[in-house]
Amino acid sequence: MSVFDFTSLSPDLIIDGIESVGLQVDSGLLALNSYENRVYQFHDEQRIKYVTKFYRPHRWSVKQIQEEHDFSLELQDHELPVVAPLLFNGQSLFEYEGYPFAIYPCKGGRIFEVDNLDQLEWMGRFIGRIHAVSRQQVFNYRPSYSTDESLIQARDIIVQSGFIPDYLTTPFFTILDQVIDLTQQQYQPQSAIRLHGDCHAGNILWTDDGPHFVDLDDSRMGPAIQDLWMMLSGDRQQQTLQLDTLLQGYEEFCTFDTREFALIEPLRAMRVVNYMAWLCKRWQDPAFTHSFPWFNTAKYWEEQVLMLKEQVSALQQAPLTLMP
Repeated sequence: MSVFDFTSLSPDLIIDGIESVGLQVDSGLLALNSYENRVYQFHDEQRIKYVTKFYRPHRWSVKQIQEEHDFSLELQDHELPVVAPLLFNGQSLFEYEGYPFAIYPCKGGRIFEVDNLDQLEWMGRFIGRIHAVSRQQVFNYRPSYSTDESLIQARDIIVQSGFIPDYLTTPFFTILDQVIDLTQQQYQPQSAIRLHGDCHAGNILWTDDGPHFVDLDDSRMGPAIQDLWMMLSGDRQQQTLQLDTLLQGYEEFCTFDTREFALIEPLRAMRVVNYMAWLCKRWQDPAFTHSFPWFNTAKYWEEQVLMLKEQVSALQQAPLTLMP
């Protein structure tokens, strides 16, 4: 089975896998929005809704997936609203026909409003509670954020893809190398904790009782600011207000080291470069060609040159500071 091969993952195989843990599927499979894995909603004979996730082969090891599950269950034990995998006979991770998979309760909600300061403060408290727990242990198998993976290896993937138009090769790699150099100089984290790792609005669902996270698939070790900076938007003044609001909630439960403000733009640079490499690496997957039709066009790479120039400018500015 290749890294990209989901071709044998038929509906019958998925249903057989689900039923191998003791559930009886009494509906069709509703495909949910997911690119890296394959995720489906279904219900059983009692009309109870579930979600199953079939993991992309060879992306994570069994130990790495289990470590993510254990982290989710640990947070749930501390009464944090994280959607953790369900246990069947004490087990959360299963395998069927070579595909690792898990089953989750089906939890809905509204999209988190990133410009809502009340919700931002609530999110700050939520993440502060998560980090108070996550600091108590470390990941033994999951990786840490690194410039080697997110920048150097990502650059190699982009080069090897051959997707950059010839006329853009020099300007693209010239500005990319500036971003890499600046980021390597500035990304000097003082500590690392277990993180959610992908705290953007799409992974946060809001209910009348507050927020919950639905996906810890990208959890790894890194600086605490990684779980906060993606909720910032707008100009520098707006981001400063948002950051201040987040930390008001966060520090009710966990102390924050403000030196990590200097890591925001390096982490942003690492994310955008890694994202380009991710699309290059996954382009063989039909789900990507369908969902990202704008990728691998001359216009896309022209836009990336401009985006990288803006990132160089951001890296050259002073870090954000809290409001006086």
